[in-house]
Amino acid sequence: MLTSKRYKESTKLVDKARAYGIDEALSLVAQMPNAKFDETIDLAVSLGVDPKKSDQMVRGTLVLPHGTGKTVRLLVIAQGADAEAAKEAGADFVGHTDMIEKIQKGWLDFDAVVATPDVMRDLGRLGRVLGPRGLMPSPKAGTVTKEVAKAIEEFKAGKIEFKADRQANLHMVIGKKSFDGEKLKENFAAAMQAVVKAKPASARGTYIKNVSISPTMGCGIRIDTKEF
Repeated sequence: MLTSKRYKESTKLVDKARAYGIDEALSLVAQMPNAKFDETIDLAVSLGVDPKKSDQMVRGTLVLPHGTGKTVRLLVIAQGADAEAAKEAGADFVGHTDMIEKIQKGWLDFDAVVATPDVMRDLGRLGRVLGPRGLMPSPKAGTVTKEVAKAIEEFKAGKIEFKADRQANLHMVIGKKSFDGEKLKENFAAAMQAVVKAKPASARGTYIKNVSISPTMGCGIRIDTKEF
């Protein structure tokens, strides 16, 4: 596999055998060579749960204190007055059966989906498309709601969803490389607090096994998990 010169330069800064404190880790991210675009800072967490067991699924939402730095393209599936409220609140795409049919034909140019309870029966056919991508609306995630205006406001303010995959790993965007260190640190802290809060009651042993952060074009930096 080809490795970019920028990535190779970033690996020289990081001791793979070490687990860093978040302040030092963010300092290393800032020192890595910049790409030609504002890189995303990603958080990866490996969990000590069995996602095959329904009572050990880890999923939740949070509003990052300083947002993600990304423009969220929000789709609202609703009808009648709820659809009108979604349009007024600033949803990027609003519709019902027309949007469902469009998704079935392959359209996926959105980052999050909010739906009202009365249309969820119609979304069942999209489970195989939206589910694996983490886009299926869920009451637990707050994306099935009658309060569409509130949901839109939260997503536009930096609300993100997280869900453990089949390997018990979860990934979240916690900001951009252009953010100052303090903002990234606060976003990181909020994200980790949400993950800790989402710990299933049935989970046993070490819950948070590994944590790392990385810019889009740089290498990962392992974070000391003792505080979690």
